[in-house]
Amino acid sequence: MTFRISGLSPEPFKALFGLSDPELDSLNIKRYRVDTRPGFPDRIEMKEAEIGQNVLLLNHLCQPAHTPYRASHAIFIREGASQQYSAIDHVPESVRIRLLSLRAYSESGMMIDADVVEGATVEEGIARLFANPEVSYIHAHNAKRGCYSCRIDRV
Repeated sequence: MTFRISGLSPEPFKALFGLSDPELDSLNIKRYRVDTRPGFPDRIEMKEAEIGQNVLLLNHLCQPAHTPYRASHAIFIREGASQQYSAIDHVPESVRIRLLSLRAYSESGMMIDADVVEGATVEEGIARLFANPEVSYIHAHNAKRGCYSCRIDRV
């Protein structure tokens, strides 16, 4: 099964980069200085932020479908991240090292299946979910904290 993993576009976040802490606080966004690695996975470039870098913790509408599964959750983005991750049949290390909740959606945004898998074997979970032709796309979430990780599409 061929699949594409995509990070988030940096465009909606660029206006946040460089804001003062009080400005971020007014938007319910928190800036953190990375002090451990792994621990701060950037959802734009799909890699762990390096010690000493700044990340923003914010709420992100990860499932915008107008269904009961519409959802948002906290995510980290690395301040200054500019290259949206997109790769075919390659799992980034920030996904590979975590326990994942895979959520399979129909084209209309209804969840039709789900699974919990180790990141080390995520390809098996992706293949199983995409074996159902009604699955249009998959969202991966970090299972322990529930944070949105990435989108997975058929190719």
